[in-house]
Amino acid sequence: DVQLQASGGGLVEPGGALRLSCATSGFTFRDYTISWFRQAPGKEREWVSATRHGGGSVTHYADSVKGRFTISRDYAKNTVYLQMNSLKPEDTGTYYCARGRPPLGSIASGGSYTYWGQGTLVTVSS
Repeated sequence: DVQLQASGGGLVEPGGALRLSCATSGFTFRDYTISWFRQAPGKEREWVSATRHGGGSVTHYADSVKGRFTISRDYAKNTVYLQMNSLKPEDTGTYYCARGRPPLGSIASGGSYTYWGQGTLVTVSS
């Protein structure tokens, strides 16, 4: 079975850092793009970042997190990480990892992903 397990959320003060993990199983890890999305209370789901399929190191970021967040893959552990630095209150939300093979023009579309993790809550507050 395909599984994605997100973890690492928590409460952090503005300016702090967290590292989220998305542990995957049940599929060939290098063959799929893994993205992080987030959803704040009362708001629509928002794409955050992606690490592309194909075994390389191509990554993409939403403008709102560029320069603060870093996505990476550990091929030995079939795990994707999202290092989040300089966190802001507006980064608060439930973060989900998702698996797909979207064309580049659809990488930020939730409909391009067929499997989703259960979500991990990030709260940025003083």
